[in-house]
Amino acid sequence: MGAATLDGKAEPDAAPSRPRRRRGRGKLVAGLLIVVAAAGGGLVAVNSAGLLDANAGPTQSAAALPPATATVTRQTLNDTTDADGELGFGPVTTAVSRKPGTITWLPGSGAQISRGKPLYRVDNQPVMLMYGSTPAYRDLKNGDEGTDVENLERNLSKLGYDGFTVDDEYTWDTAEAVMEWQDDRGLDETGVVELGRVVFAPGEVRVESLETEEGQPAAPGQKVLTYTGTSKLITVQLEAEDQRMAKKGSKVEVTLPDGKSVDGKVTEVATVIQPGESQNEEPETRLEALVSIGNAKAAKGLDKAAVDVTFTASQRKDVLTVPVAALVALQEGGYGLEVVEGGRSRYVAVETGLFAGGRVEVTGDELTEDMTVGMPK
Repeated sequence: MGAATLDGKAEPDAAPSRPRRRRGRGKLVAGLLIVVAAAGGGLVAVNSAGLLDANAGPTQSAAALPPATATVTRQTLNDTTDADGELGFGPVTTAVSRKPGTITWLPGSGAQISRGKPLYRVDNQPVMLMYGSTPAYRDLKNGDEGTDVENLERNLSKLGYDGFTVDDEYTWDTAEAVMEWQDDRGLDETGVVELGRVVFAPGEVRVESLETEEGQPAAPGQKVLTYTGTSKLITVQLEAEDQRMAKKGSKVEVTLPDGKSVDGKVTEVATVIQPGESQNEEPETRLEALVSIGNAKAAKGLDKAAVDVTFTASQRKDVLTVPVAALVALQEGGYGLEVVEGGRSRYVAVETGLFAGGRVEVTGDELTEDMTVGMPK
């Protein structure tokens, strides 16, 4: 039903609207005032004419007291979202054979393997782990150049071999160091690192599962095992529109299964495409965030567990706030609050800031903490 005007005629109900998050201060003027009220999960505008006279200033008395009130409070306002996370060791990578032969040795599930150690053996010769961001994709030999060459040389240097310059050029000096490395590991001293002899990973790895057995034939492209990193990580999937929440380096709060809260940090964010569950269902775009735990001891004994992760996009400390429903939207733009004092009420103009958790940051020349403001019923 519409609100009554001064001439007694009923005006039609206004259409639902949500206040725009404008920071500009609105000025109260004569004419139409739109009171914003919460209803059914949205915001409904109710027309109320005749509350202000033609000479209204920045504040003005209301015709009647509001049906309900709230208090202006000073607090820290956080724009947060909660998401389900899975505690584990991060993304799983599959190691595939690049050489034909027979699998003669495999590590145990859960084993940790560091630089220069065998990841598995084919024909009793080791396939070794080295650290690097570029996957092995070719034989490495004298005259080659590239990031993979630099990765190899850096690993050889870390393993104690010298006589060459760590750069992106494979020289004869590099080949001599390779031959020494091959001799130490019972390999033919060719000076060439053939494809399939090393596996590059970002760092130390933890064997997640075995995809074959000792004694089974190995062929190029055949899965051998899967591995992860060795640090505890939480994998969280978010809606694509929550991108502002998950940014690399941002801090989060993690709630473990025992109810304890620990600090965490977003280490990586990627966009992933999830295929539809049925043939007719469209694929879904989501965000995948990796979160590290600051206190690793808190997660000791938890190899896999479901956790809750709270992301904070922005924070406003020590600000005045009111319920969003207390805002009064002005016809010409901007917002106000109906302040109740001494059995009377008046309107004051305000600026809005952060909206979060059903409350909004407000500032205004006449606004103070503990003021009483009008609310819809």
